[in-house]
Formats: sequence, structure tokens, C-alpha cells
Amino acid sequence: MDSEELAARLAAGGWTLRGEGEEADVVLVNTCGFIQAAKQESIDELLSAADSGAKVAAVGCLAERYGTELADELPEAQVLSFDDYTDIAARLDDVLAGRKRPAHVARDRRTLLPVSPASRQEAKQAGVKPTVDRTELPVGVGPASGPRVVRRRLVGGVTAPLKIASGCDRRCSFCAIPAFRGSFVSRRPPELLAEAAWLAGQGVRELVLVSENSTSYGKDLGDLRLLETVLPELVKTEGIARVLVSYLQPAEVRPGLIEVMASTPGVAPYFDLSFQHASGPVLRRMRRFGDRARFTELIERVRQLSPDAGVRSNFIVGFPGETAEDLRELELFLSEARLDAIGIFGYSDEDGTEAARFDDADKLDDDEVKRRVSEFAGLAEEVMAQRAADRVGETVEVLVEEVIGDGRYEGRAAHQAPDVDGSTTLLAGRPLAPGDLVAAQVVESVGADLVARA
Repeated sequence: MDSEELAARLAAGGWTLRGEGEEADVVLVNTCGFIQAAKQESIDELLSAADSGAKVAAVGCLAERYGTELADELPEAQVLSFDDYTDIAARLDDVLAGRKRPAHVARDRRTLLPVSPASRQEAKQAGVKPTVDRTELPVGVGPASGPRVVRRRLVGGVTAPLKIASGCDRRCSFCAIPAFRGSFVSRRPPELLAEAAWLAGQGVRELVLVSENSTSYGKDLGDLRLLETVLPELVKTEGIARVLVSYLQPAEVRPGLIEVMASTPGVAPYFDLSFQHASGPVLRRMRRFGDRARFTELIERVRQLSPDAGVRSNFIVGFPGETAEDLRELELFLSEARLDAIGIFGYSDEDGTEAARFDDADKLDDDEVKRRVSEFAGLAEEVMAQRAADRVGETVEVLVEEVIGDGRYEGRAAHQAPDVDGSTTLLAGRPLAPGDLVAAQVVESVGADLVARA
């Protein structure tokens, strides 16, 4: 999403975007700063870009989070802040001309907006610079949409993310995201509907709503139930066949939201629930809600309304102080919950977080964390494969994404989000095209993937 906004701003500012493998005067690397592996990948990309002979600029979470520190470590790159996005074309003009600007000093972006969610919209609007006139935008650039302004799709396909909010107000002890992404701010419904219509005009058939915490949508607009209102409006967008919602906080999932997601035609009964663990004591140290019993009850409520609903989640193992009993609780939950997709991650200290300051005596060594990741990743694969096997015989709606040939198509059922949750091979006796939504019966499972016949 951020990359597509940057691409649109650059195009509007007179820059020409080059394709993969083509020579460029400046390479702009949108970095990630969430986990160590992503940080290292971002640094490798910056070094590789510098080796190409082009001028290099770093944007994104890693650049924002470390600012001058990253600039000192990587003098090859100009380090830019989120605050540079509105003038990104001018910033790259400086990079190309060799005008070195001082990197920003990293700060806690939660301090930039009022603590009270209700006061944030006015404060944020007051700080927004004039947007680009949409009448001057190049072909393929999306409509102005409030503070985010413009968008240019960088990849095709029938699915696209739609950002509904940015930032996070939660204070999970292991997570640094709120400090460098800032406080939670919702985008207004008219902006979302306008962008959804533009995406549909670009051939998009499925929207994936994204944010750091989708269940908080609307709280700064004075309506905690706004997502329940917006979802039915989004699926009315001409050309849009399906809407998925990502990243729901279990503590904030309301009965009304479950009902809308489980029963509204066009809204996928897909519940991306951020559990993170199943042991109550570990979750308390994480500063999070819940335990195995509460999470099981939540999933049961979902399946009472939609028995075939998809449920996915991520889990952290190796958290400081995690005991054998804690692991047993997690094992029981994974074995009983019948999740469709499971991500297992190992704990590591993140700069500036509460957990990084925990007593070293409670922290596990890297080898033990890796062992636990391996053990639970194996269990997760078994659980996902069993859940997929349970779906044999079900009728699913498959969104066609690619034509394989000989009556075979690659797509996804409603419980499969893009890139992370497996896919469905569709067998059909009639010609289909990407974007078609086809009812099919599941006839086979292969790991977490399905085979279905139209």
C-alpha cells in the first residue's frame, strides 16, 4: 500500500517508474522494520541497490524507526521519514542531484496526535499538506483519498489491499509498531468507497481490508461499530465480488461484527484473529487479552453463525518466562481449534519494547527458541492439513486468479487470503477467466491447499 502511494506521488511529480531489471537513476527501497529477518532483508536490498550504481533512498518502517542511526550505518542511502512522503518527488530530486539532507531523528510517533482518539481526525487534517490535483494525475493513478492522496498499482491481478486505517493504540509488550507507525487513525468511509470504486475500475474483484488493527476502525470517528456499517457498503461497489478483513484483535471482536462478517453476502467469513498465544499467563506478560478457553469460545461463536468460516492466526513461542505448561496450553489449543492457517514465530527482543527490558533470567537462548518454533511449526502443518482434509465435500466459492490450462485454474476459496493461506486448484469443464467467482465442490486436499471441481 505505501509503495503504491509513493509510486503515484512520484509519477505525479514527473518521475518515470522503471520495470524490474531496467536501469534507474534512483532506487527507492521501501523497508520493513518489524522483525529481524525483515530488517536484514531490507538492508540487503539497500546494499544491492547501491551496488547497481544508482542513487539510493530508504523509506518505510526501518527508515522511520532508526533515522539517523540507519543513515550512519548505511551512508550509501539517503534515509527519509514518513513525513517526506507528501514531497517524495522533491526528495528524490535532491537525491539525484546529490543534495544530502540530514536524516530525521527517530521519535515516538504516538506523541504527534492527541491521546484521545476523538481528537485525532481534526489534528491530523490540520497537519496535512495540500494534495495533488487529481485532474493532473497520470493514467493509472487512483483518486485522492484524504491524507493518503493517491495510489498507483504496481502489480496487476484481481485482488488488491485497501488500507482502512494506520497506527495502533495497543501496548503489546513485544511490539514496537505503535512507536514508529503512530496512534490509530481511521480513513473516512467516503475515501474507502471512492478507492474501492477506482480499484474495481482497474479490474480488481476482491478487496482485502488492511490495517494494524481492523477492529478499532471508526473509534476516532466516534463510531466503534463503523466497520459493521462500511462492510456492506463496500460489497455494493460495482465490480467487487468479495471483501476480506485482515487482522482482528480478539479483545475487540464484537458480536455484531461477527454477525456482519458471517452473514453479509460478498463479505468473506474469514476471521484473521491475532491470538499470539493461548496461555493466560504468557498473554498477560504480552499485555494481551484471553486464554485457551476464551479463544475457543470466540471461535465457537464464529462457527455457530458460519460453520465453514475460515480462521487463521499467528503465535509467538519462546516468549520470556514461557514454561512447559504454557506450551501445553498452546498445543492443546492448536490441536482443538481447527484453524485453517497458522503462523509460528520465535520471540526476539525488539528495540524500545517492554519485553526487551524483561529480566534476562526469564529469556530463552536462541537455540531453544528455534527448537520451539520448529516443534510448533510441525504441529501447525499437521493441523492445517487436517483442517483442509475436513473440507473435502464442502461447497466453496473460488476466485479465479490464473489460468493453468487443460481445464485447470488457480484461485482461492473464501477462507484463503492472498499469499499466506494456501490456494485452490479449480477443475472446470467450461472456459473461465481471472476474476470469475465460481461455486465448486472440494474433492481433494494437498497440505493446506485444496482441489475443487466447478
